This record gives sequence, structure tokens and C-alpha cells, in this order.
Amino acid sequence: MKTILLLTAFLAMPMMAQEKQGIDMENGVLGIADNRGFTLQSRDGRFVFKPYLFLQTRGSYNYYDDEGLDKAYNQDNVANSGFSMPYAILGFTGTTFGRLDYNLSINAAGSGGNVLQQAWVDYRLSSAARFRAGKFKSPYFHAYLTTLGETLFPCLPTSLTASVILPYSLNAVTPSIGMGFDLGFQFHGKVRLNKKPDSWMMGYEVGLWNGTGSGVNMATKTLSDDAHIPSLLYAGRLTFMPWGHMPATQGNSHMLNGRHMLFGMSGGINVESESESTNDTRLGVEWSMLNGRWYAAAEGYWMHVSFTRRQKIDESYNFWGAYGQVGYFFTKSLQAGFRYDFFDRNGSGRDGFLNMPAAVVNYYVNKCNLKLSAMYQFTGRYGHATQLDRDNDDLGLSTHAATLQLQYSF
Repeated sequence: MKTILLLTAFLAMPMMAQEKQGIDMENGVLGIADNRGFTLQSRDGRFVFKPYLFLQTRGSYNYYDDEGLDKAYNQDNVANSGFSMPYAILGFTGTTFGRLDYNLSINAAGSGGNVLQQAWVDYRLSSAARFRAGKFKSPYFHAYLTTLGETLFPCLPTSLTASVILPYSLNAVTPSIGMGFDLGFQFHGKVRLNKKPDSWMMGYEVGLWNGTGSGVNMATKTLSDDAHIPSLLYAGRLTFMPWGHMPATQGNSHMLNGRHMLFGMSGGINVESESESTNDTRLGVEWSMLNGRWYAAAEGYWMHVSFTRRQKIDESYNFWGAYGQVGYFFTKSLQAGFRYDFFDRNGSGRDGFLNMPAAVVNYYVNKCNLKLSAMYQFTGRYGHATQLDRDNDDLGLSTHAATLQLQYSF
């Protein structure tokens, strides 16, 4: 009987105990430091264990222009439409000995290496000196580094996710500017001016990753024939937060009173990426703000693609994109937002670019952690020298895209 009573008391420990200690796992899936679910925690706070569940079910409608379609084969303008489940995540996170944080999450909706969504341990020497190893987000771009369940839009900016257009028929060379989860090692930390919660902070992340993305969980790299260094992703990020710690959210219905701001820059080179065919250099700048019911962000990024010597291609190419977005909570349950996305997909050497305005409405059912999102995006084309360039620039991208998504977290 005593054992049952002790276990019951352990499970019933309020989440507020965790909030008072300021525990923030930053696990990249959902906000942990809130009242969702339950947490197992020792009396001294040195051991914490929290299981979690994250689900997204999505209905999509995509309408494509006629270019690239062959009506003789009855190809339809409407494609890639219907229902999907981007994420069905089971995981747990926590801390041990007051110094070592850990996280493991399995995405049952994924396939191949993507089933292991992330798995890492993070050892804290101090708040300014931490080590992380495993599978986690590489330090690029506000849109990717935002906690998965806390994004303003259900879909990431197309300028980050769509592959660029290269004037060569190399099926294995389809780089995109955005980077997500990867296997590697990172040294990171935050430095605060003083102990006041609203004092300025500096943050940094620097490390090595495979550069193969979330779909590969094995060591497949070699030495670069050109640079004679390991063919890995070398990347880093530096941030400045003038109003204290910036939470990794683009709007949370439980956080409508504070103010936070972040300025950041990131960069790196992926050596012998794209099946050892290219060296991809990326640079990015970002700004984001939470102020009461308002959220706003803007970032721009640039990617330089040069081929390895074995490809015998002397040309190199530059691509860039940017987006700005803003969201506002009209009530504690209703948030609306707008985004303008810009993408020089065919490279700076050719005229023309894509512009992709989008709008979203989010409705939160706060009592049971449901979030319903409705989004529309239009893909426009401007400034191309020829009609062929115009037609090729948005191949694979829908002109009209509508998304309705239901999200649940526990």
C-alpha cells in the first residue's frame, strides 16, 4: 500500500514545480515547460522524466499550372492532394544528475532513417558551456529551429524546402537551402549579463554533422579529394537576445504577456554533399520577436553551390531567399498570420524569382492541447527573361496550395 501511495504522489507532482526551477529541455518537438501531461521528478529536481506524444493530421489541396503536364497521359492539374500524417511522434525527455539532458523521439509516420526523428544527450558544464551529441537540429534558420509544435504556419517556407534548379541533368544533385535534423556533435551555450530574467543574452552553437540529413542514420562520409578534410557539415550560429531568453516558439496561447527578441546569424559548409558532387556553402541572418500577443520574424539566406573536381564542371551558382511573417492573437484561442516568401530558385545568374504570399488562421483548444490550422499559399513568378524560364522555375511547386491541419500534443 505504501508503494502505491508513493508512486501516486510521484506521478501527481505538479508541473509548476518544474516551471519554478526553469527547466527547459528544448527538445525540438513541443513545449515541455507547461501544464501538458505529467512529469516524474525527484524531490531535489536532479532527475526528471517526461513522456510525450505529438500528432499532426493534414488535409492538402494542390493545384498545378499546365506547364510540365502531358495531357496525352491524362495528367491532372490537381495532384499531391488528400490526407497525410507528417508526424506521429512518441518520445521522452528529461534530465539526470542535474547536468545531463536527454531526448529520444520516434516518428511512426516516417520511413527509413526518418523513423528516428531525434536522439541526443546534452551535458552541461555550465549555462555557457554545453556539449550535445546525437541526432538533432543543425544550427540553421529560425524556421527550422522553432519548436515543431509551435510554428505559426503548418508548412515551412518554400524557399527553404524546395530544391534549387541547376542547369545539369544530375538526379543526385538537388540541394535545398534548408537544413534539418542531422547526426553530429555540438558545443553550445548562453551567456547572460546578470541574473535578471530580462537582461541581454548571447548564444552560440558550433559543431560537426554528417551533412546527410535526417534520412540517414549511418556513417557514410569520406575525405574530401579537393580540400583533404573530412567530408562533413561544418556549421555554427551566433545569437543576441536583448530581452532575455527567446523561447523557440512563433506564438503560444499560454505566453501572451512577455516580450522577447532575437538577432542571429549562421553559416557553414557542407563538404562533398549531394552524393560527393558539390560543396554547399550557406549563410543566414534572422530576427524574431514576441511582444504580448504579437509575433514577428524575418530572415534571409544565401547558398553557394560549387562542384567537386571529379564532376569537371567549372561553374558555380548562387541562390538566395528570404521571408517575413507576422502573427497576432485576437483572443487566447484565435491567432492569424501572414507570410511573404521570396526565392531566387534558378540562381542569381538568371532573371526571375518566385514570390509566395501565404495566410494562416490557428485555433487553439487550450483545455485539451488541440491546434487547428488553416493555410493558403499562392506561388507567383516574376521577371523571367523567357516563357520557358518562367515555366521551369516553379516545376514541382503548386500554384495554389491549401492546407488544413489538426495537431495534438500531450
